[in-house]
Amino acid sequence: MAASSTSDPLVRVARFLDRTTAEGPGERTAIWVQGCSIRCPGCFNPQLFTTRGGTPTSADELVDRVVAAGTSGVTLLGGEPFEQAAGLAAVASGVRRAGLTVMTFSGYGYAYLSSSRDPAVAALLDATDLLVAGPFRADLLDHGRPWAGSTNQEFVHLTDRLRDVAAPDRVEVTVSPSGAVALNGWADQDTLDALLAGLPVRRSRSRD
Repeated sequence: MAASSTSDPLVRVARFLDRTTAEGPGERTAIWVQGCSIRCPGCFNPQLFTTRGGTPTSADELVDRVVAAGTSGVTLLGGEPFEQAAGLAAVASGVRRAGLTVMTFSGYGYAYLSSSRDPAVAALLDATDLLVAGPFRADLLDHGRPWAGSTNQEFVHLTDRLRDVAAPDRVEVTVSPSGAVALNGWADQDTLDALLAGLPVRRSRSRD
């Protein structure tokens, strides 16, 4: 895991989605970060592996945008959020102070994260209500639980705030005024191929 710095809490943002019902319980704001060294085979977001790209954004600006969106909370995805733990810990803490919830995805297992000596990693865990942790395994696809990509991934309730929530898997397609099509959420590959045939699509989803 890359070391984090608390002196410069910037986040390399690949995508910011003001409102979604496909990335966690209820209506949420979603932030995808750029960069992941885990690089799970079969990941849905391989374009987010590289640390090149993304828009460096201050934690304060992201908190303001999440609160202004008027949703129930934020979901942090990637890329790998814990490789930008300092900036995202500041985001998550600010969102929590505003009374909203935080859901975080990681390709690292909870045991690994909770044993880290990086104070930024501990801070992001401390500001997370629900953690979905573990590498994506293409041979263990999870068709039973929402949001998780494979059955090895853990749902770790770090608080009780999102414990009693459930939702079906959803897929969302967004068309911008310029005609660009973006996808997030989950559907099987055959459904996606039929839905998106012939469309130029940017895909971002939670099952990384």
